[in-house]
Parts: sequence; structure tokens; C-alpha cells
Amino acid sequence: MLLGMFKTIRKIFKSNSIPNNQHIKKKTPLQTNLQENIRIIMEVIGNSPDVVIREFGIGKKKSIKIALVFTEGLSDAQSVNQFIMESLMLDIPESDVNLDHSSENFNFQLLKELLPVGNIKDVSDFETLLPSILSGDAAILLDGYSQGLLIGLKGWEDRGVQEPSSQTVIRGPKEGFSENIRTNTALVRRKIKDPNLWLENLTIGRVTQTAVNIMYIQGIANGKVIEEVRKRLTRIEIDSILESGYIEELIQDETYTVFPTVFHTERPDVIAAGLLEGRIAIFVDGTPFVLLIPVIFPQFFSAAEDYYQRFDIATLLRLLRYFAGFIALLGPSFYIAITTFHQEMLPPGLLFSLMAQREGVPFPAFIEALLMEVTFELLREAGIRMPRAVGQAVSIVGALVIGQAAVEAGIISAAMVIVVSITAISSFIIPAYNMAISFRILRFGMMGLAASFGLLGIIVGIIVVIQHLCRLRSFGVPYMAPFGPVVMADQKDSIIRVPWWGMFSRPRFVSQKNISREDNPPTPKPKPRR
Repeated sequence: MLLGMFKTIRKIFKSNSIPNNQHIKKKTPLQTNLQENIRIIMEVIGNSPDVVIREFGIGKKKSIKIALVFTEGLSDAQSVNQFIMESLMLDIPESDVNLDHSSENFNFQLLKELLPVGNIKDVSDFETLLPSILSGDAAILLDGYSQGLLIGLKGWEDRGVQEPSSQTVIRGPKEGFSENIRTNTALVRRKIKDPNLWLENLTIGRVTQTAVNIMYIQGIANGKVIEEVRKRLTRIEIDSILESGYIEELIQDETYTVFPTVFHTERPDVIAAGLLEGRIAIFVDGTPFVLLIPVIFPQFFSAAEDYYQRFDIATLLRLLRYFAGFIALLGPSFYIAITTFHQEMLPPGLLFSLMAQREGVPFPAFIEALLMEVTFELLREAGIRMPRAVGQAVSIVGALVIGQAAVEAGIISAAMVIVVSITAISSFIIPAYNMAISFRILRFGMMGLAASFGLLGIIVGIIVVIQHLCRLRSFGVPYMAPFGPVVMADQKDSIIRVPWWGMFSRPRFVSQKNISREDNPPTPKPKPRR
């Protein structure tokens, strides 16, 4: 019923939205009069003082009037002065080139050759000129010509390459993405020096004009998935894209699910590994989080460090994560079901101890667990939102003080505090934060089923969750692969990780061509002689 209501509301909003063709504006060409071009630029940007317009003359007779336009703080001021101003005002007059209107040799190609800058392209309309200037490019406009030059001199201040804060490792690269999209793509190209690593550029957002890049390895990535990604991105009609979360929500396959169907990371090595498996990366300017698609369920339980440690250590850690995910989802539910409906499953000594602890507790086990879970979620959220210097201390002290005071006051039993604490610690073990949130949401539903029907309710809830997971798709790839459908060849990197000499093929559902990682077929690893 709720799903039908949400879909109806979505249709109403779509029917009331502005059609896409109303956003398409006819391009306004540049004028031949330089002063008119400057007037239009200043009028459109509201005479903003950060947009610098410098007018001067070039040529031996200074007969060509020129205007240099750039945005202060977004363009590299030193490069503007050194490579444009000096070249136009000092180098050109001393050269043998006659840059005059009467000169037959004067054209834009000649002007390009006189500028010692690599990234130069022509511009002939304001719809291309203005967003480029406001993105950090410098523009050159000439009097008497309805054409200008755009020079790539972006040079704003950024955070630089630092260690990622959300995905730390003991062994492995310590570099992470920043808010600069070109820095992020360069970090990946440092790891994959292959000409087949292709990059496509898009601009999304009618107001923000956000740069979005699609990166994939031609010959490994599935062409149908690439075309689907391109189609979904070009279909986006929105005024702003401020973070990759906008893109994630607009291109995901399933809206009404608690499980993420798009993977995000701020580690270049994770993106490089995903590209080598046939996945596609989406970079968004202004955020260090890069999207990776398609994604499968086991990917959220794998960490980058799994591929840098020995295979036996990585397998043990993965088994520990899956076990932690099981506790994070069903820990309080099993406690509620057993203490409420199935006391005969407990040893007599443990049962008597639990009953003695609950003797003065006024609430049933479900209300008791609900109070503790909600309290812990409040403390966790408070620790995240508060200043970093005091947030962690408040979380730890708050949990200890509230838990101890609740037990002494007889509101909560000591066993429930232990169960909730172990559940919270287990949720922190899951590497992907968005998957951990999904387990936290489902935990409350499982607690309600356990309080209503006992173990039967938990079993029914698990069946419903597994059916939902098997129904999900991520850009056409089954979400539960290689478990459902079962792909034996891909089991080598799911719950366990085999040695690297056994990782000879890419995931079958992700990359449907160029499956082999090695040129020669795999051979058994020779045993050392004694």
C-alpha cells in the first residue's frame, strides 16, 4: 500500500514538472563589438567584482583591442600574468609578426601559436563562454571578431591528496581523492597506464553546471552497461549537483530499498581495481567520493586491504565481517525471541541468571532493547555531528554513563547492555558505511518480528530479506551474484579469497568480455622441495 502511494506521488511530481525541451535555450553568438560583449558579460553576472576584465591593445601599433576575462580565485593568477599578459603585451610587440587588422596573416590560429599554453579552444557563444569563465578558464575576446579563445588555466585552492578518513587500512596506499575532479582522475591514471582507459566528460545541473566524468577500460567494461550509464546520466534534469550522492540516487535501479545498489569510495586503488574488473567509475567535481557500478552484495564486505594481505588472513577477516553482519542484523532479535518465547533453549544456569537480572525491570525485552538501540543511535549521531575534538569523548562517556545508570536504576538489564554493545561493535566492522546503515534499519524490523512471533518471525524476516536481495539488480547485474545465481568460478573472491595465482578470471556478470586476467591458462602452484 505504501509502495503504491509513493509511486502515485512520484507520478504526480513528474506530471507537474517542466518538460525537458523548455530548458533548451537558443545559443547567443558573440558580437563583433568588444564593448558589447563586455557589457553582456557584466550584465549577466551582475557586475560581480571577482570576474576580472582587462582591456588593452596588441600588435606593433596596438591597433587590435583585446579583453582578457577570468575569475579571480578560480584561475591561476600567476599563469595568467606569465603566459597570457606577458605574451600579449611584451613578447608579441618585440616579435616579427605583424598582428594588425590589415595583415593578411592575422587569424586565431596565429594567435594560438603565440600563446605558450597547451589547452586552448575556440568559443563563439555566450552559453559556452560564461560557464567556462566561472569554472576557472580564461577567455580572450577581440574587437571586430565574433569569436574568442578559451584558455585552460584553472588554479583554485584545494585540499590536496590526503589519507582517506572513511576507509583506512593498515597496509596499502594512503592517498585518497580530493574535491578536484582532475586530481581524482589523475590519481587513477597513475595506477592504470593503459591507453584503453577512456574518460568521457558531461556537464549536469542547469544552475551549478557540475562536471561529471565517466571512466572505464575499453575492451574490458561491458558496452551495454556503458551505454546505460551514459543514458541515465544524460537523462538527468535538475538544477544542481553538489555531491555524488545526487547522482547515486538519480541513477540507481531500485528506489524503494534500504540496500545500496551503487558503490562509493574515496580510495583510488579501489576504483582502479573495480575498473580492472570491468566496472565503470563516475567522478563528480566537488566531492572526494567516486561512484562505482555495477555492484554486487559481497563487494560491501570486502576491504581494500584484503588484496594486500596474504589470502589466508584476508579470508579470515572476511569470514569475521560476515559473522559481524549477522550479529548486527539479528543479535538483539535472537535475544528477544529466546528470552520471550524459547527459554527452554537456554541452559538452566544461564536462564536463572538472566531471569534474576530481569526481576526488577519493568519493561518487556522488546521495549528494553528498543530503548537501548534508540539511545545508542542518538549517541552515535551526536558523536558524528559534534566537533571532532569532543565528539568521540561524548559518545564513549555518554554510553558508559547512561548504560551504567540504566542498569543501576533497574530500567535495563545488564545482559541487554552487553547484547546491544556487541551489536553496535559488529556494525562498525562492516567496511561500507551505507551497508552498515542498511543493517541498522532492518534490525528494528527484525526486533519487532522476534517480539511478535519468536524464532518463526526471524526466519520469515530472513526469507523476505533474501528474496528482496535476489530481486535487486545493479545496472542489469544480479545483486546477489555469485550466490544467486550461483557462479562457481566467481566464488574465489566472495566469502573467501584464493591466492592471487588462482584469481585468473574477472567476475562473469560484471565483465562479459575479456574474462581472463592472464595470458596463459592457470597452472597449479608448485610445491617447494624439502
